[in-house]
Amino acid sequence: MANLSSVARSAYGDLLRLLKDDMVANVRGSLVSKERGGKVYWYAAEKIGSDVKFWYIGPDSTETRNRVDRMNDLRAQAAERKRERARLARLLRAEGMTPVDRGTGGLLLAMAKVGTFRLGGTLIGTNAFRLMEGELGATLPLGSVANTGDVDIAQFERLSVALQDAVAPSLAETFSALKFDPVQGLDRDSVWRWRQSGQTGMMIEFLTPSFDAEEGIRDLPALGVKARALHHLNYLISDPLHAVALYRDGLLVQIPRPEKFAIHKLIVADRRRDGPTSFKAEKDRQQAAFIIGTMSEDRPSDIWHAYEDAMERGPKWRERIERTLKRMPGTHKTLMACEAG
Repeated sequence: MANLSSVARSAYGDLLRLLKDDMVANVRGSLVSKERGGKVYWYAAEKIGSDVKFWYIGPDSTETRNRVDRMNDLRAQAAERKRERARLARLLRAEGMTPVDRGTGGLLLAMAKVGTFRLGGTLIGTNAFRLMEGELGATLPLGSVANTGDVDIAQFERLSVALQDAVAPSLAETFSALKFDPVQGLDRDSVWRWRQSGQTGMMIEFLTPSFDAEEGIRDLPALGVKARALHHLNYLISDPLHAVALYRDGLLVQIPRPEKFAIHKLIVADRRRDGPTSFKAEKDRQQAAFIIGTMSEDRPSDIWHAYEDAMERGPKWRERIERTLKRMPGTHKTLMACEAG
């Protein structure tokens, strides 16, 4: 691990800002806000024949409203932003940030183009961990802790229903074009995983938080897929953030906050089906340890508040976290030291 230079941190922030600008500038039609379920969301309204199509942009915020106010200027500056994105991406590679491999980058680009991340899809798992360098200001450790052949996408079922917008073309069509085949489960109508044919065998899986006793399978209408419902996932993907995938000139995706990711990994490590001593559980602990150790240096309050939040969610949450931390005495000590801020 090495800290990113001030030049790299600045370049990352600039590239992230330009990609967010593009998200608003590239939509068609006029921008309007709508209230759904007590929350306000922004859409681009485009008239198609006698109908009006609403394209979802994002939740209402000061940042979104500022971009909406500058929409015409952002559209006029598109060519200039593209050149600057290319320069910043080259700079970040030269500064040692980890680029996304070609296979994963191509898949994320295809998913971004049809609206997966615009519609609230959040990249989780090791691929999200790999994209936290810019947020953490540090390069990732080498080795298996940052390696994966899987892409995991999560979305809230309620958000998926509320948006009243959907990816186009469908993700099933997108995956077919990239030579992904559905992985059939016991129920042929409940596919939530696809595997790429060929040597890579990359797997993509869709997940959603479960608020019921049973986890089961749920619909995600905005993404046009089924998803496996899991407990504890609501904690991970609430209040996500945008991040840059260093592929081509930069790609805007959505990932969990690193402090929540770390604490969630403490939970996941204890509920692995193959046990807490498995390779995947050890990988969970290594990723949590890296983030906790990194954030304890310059953002101890963030990691402590995430820990407190999880510990207050019930006895099962506390038991899982405590069992994992018993296997990580060094990380446990570091985490407890964050209480003082």
